[in-house]
Amino acid sequence: MTALPERALLAGYSMVLPSDVKPDWRTGEMPTGVAVIIVNFNSGTLLGECLRHLQAQSRIPERIIVVDNASEDGAIEPLLLVYPEVEWIRLQRNVGFAAANNLAARQAVGVEWLALLNPDAFPEPDWLECLLRAARLDSGCASIGSRLLDAQEPDRLDGTGDTYHVCGLAWRRDHGRWVAQGTTVAGEIFAPCAAAALYRRTAFFDAGGFDEDYFCYFEDVDLGFRLRLLGYRCQYAPDAVVRHVGSAITGRRSPFSLYHGHRNLVWTWCKNMPGPLFWLYLPQHVLLNLGSMLWYALRGRGWILLQAKWDALRGLPRCWRQRRAIQARRRVSAWQLRRMMSRGMGALYRRGGG
Repeated sequence: MTALPERALLAGYSMVLPSDVKPDWRTGEMPTGVAVIIVNFNSGTLLGECLRHLQAQSRIPERIIVVDNASEDGAIEPLLLVYPEVEWIRLQRNVGFAAANNLAARQAVGVEWLALLNPDAFPEPDWLECLLRAARLDSGCASIGSRLLDAQEPDRLDGTGDTYHVCGLAWRRDHGRWVAQGTTVAGEIFAPCAAAALYRRTAFFDAGGFDEDYFCYFEDVDLGFRLRLLGYRCQYAPDAVVRHVGSAITGRRSPFSLYHGHRNLVWTWCKNMPGPLFWLYLPQHVLLNLGSMLWYALRGRGWILLQAKWDALRGLPRCWRQRRAIQARRRVSAWQLRRMMSRGMGALYRRGGG
């Protein structure tokens, strides 16, 4: 078990590759294997349940790394002896989902794949095996999304991959639909939901990892966008099944989740949308933000959205500097990227179906 002081944490968003990562994974010898990464914060008994499901995997991961963001619930102590194979990293403060995953990804030396798993996500026994099988079928793929079921109502879907609309809104495809109505065919998606996803480690760092200024929420969509800009693909593996509680720690539509989601939505769009599409869809992005503030104001929560959008505007100078670096490395045309995005008002209305 490792306890890390604050000075040992990553310094923030960076495109510097760790020394063990080759700049181009498509050439030369590659490491093999997979590390499962779990970021924990006051998850109580959920973490133990998650680890129990990991222990039952048909494909045993080479490494399991749990990063604890200074939890105070005491749930980790009983697990230390039960799971000696787990590498425990205990931080002295809560650095957020993004930074904690980046830290673990840097620690995961010697593996080809990073499997991210939330502590409130419980994988089926063949989950990891199915993700790796899907990855082998597409050599240009850098990330794989799982089929998420609602843990409280397993007949309903929690999501089958992330959909991104040109206005800047993102959602989990098929969220809330009955399992029988959801997408059952493998295929390309915009990005995976990081609650249960597989990333090629070299591609993860090629894109810069998660943006640590996000803290949490929307960081997986942002990373997926940057991977797309670099020409990587993302696939959906319908047979890689996970039961997901969802917002078990932060609370569904809590002030915390609303604030971070709506602030980070702006940063993601402004950093990543290529020039031609930026100006074409800027009016839609502005309308989305104004409409969101009005929607929540009418429900007595306008102050949360106002704070989120104000802080998003304050962060735009940093965001614009990042944009210049990101767009300079873009390897696909704006119009190729547009084909992978959702468009039109109808898509927003039907967004549960993606």
